Amino acid sequence: MKKIEAIIKPFKLDDVREALSEIGITGMTTTEVKGFGRQKGHTELYRGAEYVIDFLPKLKIEVVVKTSQVERCIEVISKAARTGKIGDGKIFVSTIEQVVRIRTGEQGEDAI
Repeated sequence: MKKIEAIIKPFKLDDVREALSEIGITGMTTTEVKGFGRQKGHTELYRGAEYVIDFLPKLKIEVVVKTSQVERCIEVISKAARTGKIGDGKIFVSTIEQVVRIRTGEQGEDAI
């Protein structure tokens, strides 16, 4: 099993969710996060004062999938989240040792 974490632009969430649903991925966790990379932030004007916004709002999507679904999942997320502009985000993949569904006690891939 693998955990896929994708950092995306917030307005792309619905596109990514729909794309994942189409390939049978029904569960995901999202978190509002802030960060920067090459995008570096931007400057805003508020009541005549200029200030720098270093950390930009992003969304982190976490999905745990069977190993056989990883490549397709990455492909779908990349396509749905891409705008072609700087700051589109990143995808990270890590190994999951164990999953337990609390309600039923199912374990492993059955619990996904």
